[in-house]
Amino acid sequence: MEKTASEKIKLALFVIIGGILFVLVVYFIGNKQKMFGKTDHITAVFNNVNGLQLGNNVRYSGINVGTVRGIEMINDSTINVDLIIDKSIFPHIKKNAVATIGSDGLVGSMVINIIPGKGNQPQIQPGDVIQSLGRIRTDELLSTLSVTNKNAALLTADLLKITKEITKGKGTVGTLVNDTLMASDLKQTMQYLKMTTQGTATTVDNLNKIVVSLNDKNSVIGVLKDTAVANKLKKIIVNLDNSSNEINKVVTNLNGTILNMKNGKGAINYLSNDPKLVKKIDSTMTNINQASIKLNEDLEALKSNFLFRGYFKQQEKEKKKALKN
Repeated sequence: MEKTASEKIKLALFVIIGGILFVLVVYFIGNKQKMFGKTDHITAVFNNVNGLQLGNNVRYSGINVGTVRGIEMINDSTINVDLIIDKSIFPHIKKNAVATIGSDGLVGSMVINIIPGKGNQPQIQPGDVIQSLGRIRTDELLSTLSVTNKNAALLTADLLKITKEITKGKGTVGTLVNDTLMASDLKQTMQYLKMTTQGTATTVDNLNKIVVSLNDKNSVIGVLKDTAVANKLKKIIVNLDNSSNEINKVVTNLNGTILNMKNGKGAINYLSNDPKLVKKIDSTMTNINQASIKLNEDLEALKSNFLFRGYFKQQEKEKKKALKN
């Protein structure tokens, strides 16, 4: 049975639409896999790819820049992963960049993240190899948690044992907790220590005030810091030293005089111990006084004498003239 024209048109439209959809799907998939753009490849070295598959995305600073093209196992500790990277990204990736394997969300597929390197380094070139940073696996994490749990259990057991010993009053801490008398003594000791600390603080404060006052020019120490005052004090001390030497000499002479007096030597000894000599001296002084009085009387008599009157008047005029001048 021949197909009608309408059925042929429908078939042609279906084929055309299917072909267009196929081309679009191939284009989008190829664009996602960087198949149609300008790309080049680099290699990342891992020791464990953690379920990475071909076609997984490659990200640089959170941006999709390529896909995984190949995974090759070199030995039991080295796996080379071939990455297709957009050429426009190559100038931004440095040779010290580091590749890590992560997951796209909690249950998403695996992705390779390229972490930018620090410092000024040249950009990578097609075919270069970058190093990787190992990811902590779940089994390793569980193993570490298992060891941590065992240690926590041992620590808990030890703490429980120590707590029981303290509760029973054993050991220093147990004695302190359960012995009220020792606790009272310790409290009193702490009070004494507190009082001592307060007294020490007060003493230190006073010492600080004294040290500060040493720089005050109005204080004794502050005055002594002045070089001029120091020189004057030095001269005074030297003069006092010299005066002390002179006083020592005078005292020595006085000691000699006193010694002579005690030994009956010198005029003072005669004056103090010979009463006859004292009487003679007293009589002599009396005669001298009487002679002086008579001499004054004779002088007064001479003034009245006409032979000497002119002379004495001349003497008085000269005295008055000298006083006026």
